Amino acid sequence: MNQPSNPNRRRLLKTAGTLALASALPSVVHGESRQIIVSDPGGPYTKAYRVAFYDPFEQATGIKVVSMARESQPVTQFAAMVKTRNYIWDVTTLTISDDVPYLEAHGFLEPIGLKPSDYPNVMPEAITPDWLGVDVYATVLAYRTDKFKTQGPRSWADFWDVKKFPGRRSLRRNPIDTLEQALMADGVPLDKLYPIDVERAFKSLDRIKPHINLWWTSGAQAMQAIQNGDVDMISTWNGRAQAAIDNGAPVRINWREGLYSVEGWGIPKGTPHAEMAKQFVRFCADAKRQAAFTPDLAYGPTNLKAFDMIPAKRAAILPTAPDNLRDMRLPSPQWWAKNRAAVTERFNTWIIS
Repeated sequence: MNQPSNPNRRRLLKTAGTLALASALPSVVHGESRQIIVSDPGGPYTKAYRVAFYDPFEQATGIKVVSMARESQPVTQFAAMVKTRNYIWDVTTLTISDDVPYLEAHGFLEPIGLKPSDYPNVMPEAITPDWLGVDVYATVLAYRTDKFKTQGPRSWADFWDVKKFPGRRSLRRNPIDTLEQALMADGVPLDKLYPIDVERAFKSLDRIKPHINLWWTSGAQAMQAIQNGDVDMISTWNGRAQAAIDNGAPVRINWREGLYSVEGWGIPKGTPHAEMAKQFVRFCADAKRQAAFTPDLAYGPTNLKAFDMIPAKRAAILPTAPDNLRDMRLPSPQWWAKNRAAVTERFNTWIIS
């Protein structure tokens, strides 16, 4: 969900302004010696994380957790803080596919010393030496059941089939996930996506482009589009589709050929509160703590023992439930770290052509 590479001048100036303000107001940023500032995506995340992680950590350690909503694309800000040593937060959420490879490659993450062997119940792809994934979201195909009363689209080939499945369509205005979906629509199996055949993916996108009614740019926009019936089928994050369902919309999630990503905690290198931040990150690996966010967030825990504490009805709608996870895969962080800048530039040019 984030864009780590080649930030433009406007984003850099915005970040510089934020950091200058933080530097001018150190008492606001780090006025308490026994506290950490944690940034998250805001909204339902803050509520869920407060219940699952922030308050329990305070109670267990006496270390106060101050939360703040981060920028939608946190990597530029993260890198600038490390470079300037002006820290406006101590821990933030990052995704394994979008953010972590870039930050690791540039040495911007504080070493934590995490090892998968120390957390046997946590998904191994949710742990790097300096990052811990705590929740899993998925990009899925969702559709309106009032439009498709018998059988709706069950694959990206169905989504691309405008004759068999007529209706208004929406895709994300971002190459990540979208290129993979284009390849699957063209017959590439889920386990053969990488390295991505970029030429083939864009040829497939050329076929569906005239039939896309909305290229969405935010999760809220995607949720409203499918919830209000502005589109009949959509590629969206499962949590947004679930929110539409919870709001009473006739929407169904199809997990087949889904692409999941892992979201979790990273620490900017050099923050003066690094040791307390590391305590917090390790604390969040606990199964009980991860189970506690699932009533508010329809995302899956990375500690699979958490399912022992999640009601079966709720567990069934989470991405890491076994019946859902087996039909999905994790996009290659390595491929996207190497190719994202060039592919994004091409995608942005293609979409306006």
